Amino acid sequence: MLADDWIPHRRPEDRELLGWIRPQGERWVAVSLFGADVSEPLEWTDAEEALEARGLSWLAEPWALERDGEEPLRVRIVEVSPTAPNGSPGRVVVKTEDFGAIDVPYTLYELPWPPPASLRPARAGEGTAPWG
Repeated sequence: MLADDWIPHRRPEDRELLGWIRPQGERWVAVSLFGADVSEPLEWTDAEEALEARGLSWLAEPWALERDGEEPLRVRIVEVSPTAPNGSPGRVVVKTEDFGAIDVPYTLYELPWPPPASLRPARAGEGTAPWG
């Protein structure tokens, strides 16, 4: 769950949520949409700049979902919701990689927010088409 003292930070041009800025002593820490620190303690404007420099493009990159006893599954992030509208815990939804094909089946996986360590950025060349 989000801490009460986390302050949302939105992209100035479209108000899209980039993350949060949380206090740490006399300074501020930038926090990603996954709830992970992405900076050391900084001045406020530097924490804002850290989130703006990171942007949202990292969400569009391929990810890997590690599974017990199986090869990691290549996935894409579909949704990041730190909290549900009714106040229940948030979720991260991923879908199996379709490699741009529009006519293949895919599977959705719902993970808790913040996501577990089993969801990680995919490594180069990792993962194949799940249908082939």
